[in-house]
Amino acid sequence: MKQDLIVILDLGSTENTVLARAVRDMGVYSEIHPHDITVDELKALSNVKGIILNGGENRVVDGAAVEVRPEIYDCGFPVISVDHPTAKCEKQYKAIPSDEELKKFVFEECGAQANWNMKNFIEDQVQMIRNQVGDRKVLLALSGGVDSSVVAALLIKAIGKQLVCVHVNHGLMRKNESESVIEVFKNQLNANLIYVDAVERFLGKLEGVSDPEQKRKIIGSEFIRVFEEEARKLEGIDFLGQGTIYPDIIESGTKTAKMVKSHHNVGGLPEDLKFELVEPLKQLFKDEVRACGVELGLPESMVYRQPFPGPGLGVRCLGAITRDRLEAVRESDAILREEFEKAGLNKKVWQYFTVVPDFKSVGLKNHARSFEYMVIIRAINTIDAMSATIERIDWDVLQKITDRILAEVDNVNRVCYDMSPKPPATIEFE
Repeated sequence: MKQDLIVILDLGSTENTVLARAVRDMGVYSEIHPHDITVDELKALSNVKGIILNGGENRVVDGAAVEVRPEIYDCGFPVISVDHPTAKCEKQYKAIPSDEELKKFVFEECGAQANWNMKNFIEDQVQMIRNQVGDRKVLLALSGGVDSSVVAALLIKAIGKQLVCVHVNHGLMRKNESESVIEVFKNQLNANLIYVDAVERFLGKLEGVSDPEQKRKIIGSEFIRVFEEEARKLEGIDFLGQGTIYPDIIESGTKTAKMVKSHHNVGGLPEDLKFELVEPLKQLFKDEVRACGVELGLPESMVYRQPFPGPGLGVRCLGAITRDRLEAVRESDAILREEFEKAGLNKKVWQYFTVVPDFKSVGLKNHARSFEYMVIIRAINTIDAMSATIERIDWDVLQKITDRILAEVDNVNRVCYDMSPKPPATIEFE
């Protein structure tokens, strides 16, 4: 079922995503497009019912106010603005002062139907993927994270064995994550999955490297090399699947908004890329991606997986990575997750993890002096990750986690709880 679409044209607002979410919350699909979209491009979109012009503080670019193309007003779609209209256009559209007016515009003036839901979204995307790919093949790097897992499940539903998934185990995954990817995608979804055990290769490249940025670059570049090597072994691959989601695009900058940070799947791909991209999630927000995963039948543990840095545990094993500290991070992290889930904190706390620094302290174990590492627990809450507060963990829960880590994790004799908010601290340590 084709879902009705309200098009939001970006005229310099910093609230584009807020407006898009407001329309979607009404049950109507919305997309954000650049202000200079042509009539032909607009009409090429499916089921457009109306246009919202969204101006704001970035409307003036290089000394001139950003405007839509004049012919947009005559293309047959209702038009409304959430910015004060210019004198030039004030008779051609009216501004919105309230949510009720937005609702009236969407349903009464545009005649849109509240048919935006995940079931319909999946049906539409399946058809679009089939139309784009035909009988050819798609290659996807499947990390096991939320975005790549959901896009994999969607592509499997659409094209089955035409999707080739490559899962690279770089040795920096959380406990049992690679095993979970194999179980869900190979054993349950019958995916065409290639598993690459590159643990020794990555840890060898990282040996003795302590600088955080250098570690990130080594992990990132080595991953690309491994992926390219696997791709060269395959034939008939014309498409590259990507788990790009809407915030990736926004943070990488638009024509009227500055870049927050670059994303490898938006602006970091090589110009000579030989693959055509397949990005079925690129207009979804994170919570919508999770809802899509649930609708596709992915396990809750995978769909609600916490944000995880690209370099994995490499940034939580502080300093030069050693195998004993890497294992201490992995095991302590698993204990923390188990106990948070038992205490009902797994959905209450935005992000929680453990860190092991690269120094030791004196302790007492088995009635003898020990000289071992410490585990630092971090648990924070945030809305936008720009600032964060510390979760106040019940003392009994914290005590149980501490007791288990000290008893079950090798080479550890001390557990600390990080009380630092962001700012001045950051969420991750590196």
